[in-house]
Amino acid sequence: MFYRPADGHGLPHNPFNAIVTPRPIGWIATRGPQGDNLAPYSFFNAAAYSPPQVTFASTGVKDSLTNIRATGVFSVNIVAAAMLHPMSETSASLPAEVDEFAQAGVEKAECAVIDAPRVADAPATLECTVVEIIPLRGRDNFLVIGEVVGIHLRDDCLVAGRFDVTRFQPLARMGYRDYAVVSEVFELHRPGET
Repeated sequence: MFYRPADGHGLPHNPFNAIVTPRPIGWIATRGPQGDNLAPYSFFNAAAYSPPQVTFASTGVKDSLTNIRATGVFSVNIVAAAMLHPMSETSASLPAEVDEFAQAGVEKAECAVIDAPRVADAPATLECTVVEIIPLRGRDNFLVIGEVVGIHLRDDCLVAGRFDVTRFQPLARMGYRDYAVVSEVFELHRPGET
């Protein structure tokens, strides 16, 4: 099968999200004039190593984007498999003044460097300052680039000096309504590495 996205795919469901998988989920926490906000974004990833930078895309002008524009900061919380249902609860469309932490029963903590909340028991949290917000093609699509200025790691996820994802099993977004859990990893050296 071949199709041009502009012409449509002719399938019962759009396959694009199922093609680009698995995708990490950035659970974005912000603080704004109307309070704190927590929302998951599956168009999220690391973008650079030094200085560390992350990106996430907002499809629509949501509370997260509004708060980031107002404050210039946000935190990215990594989602463990055990957090599936609370994470899903925070994807609901709620009025700006509703605190998704409270709504979903997610324990909140303060960030150390930036003025924003974070998920208290997340395996890792990245405190970020905005580098740039780039409008993308299409209606209300935006790419947010943030520089990581502080990192929280849960102590039980550190094993022999390494951040061990099998300790919390990251949740990943697949296509449609599907998710995956990373429960097993393997190591592979690049050519020329020892």
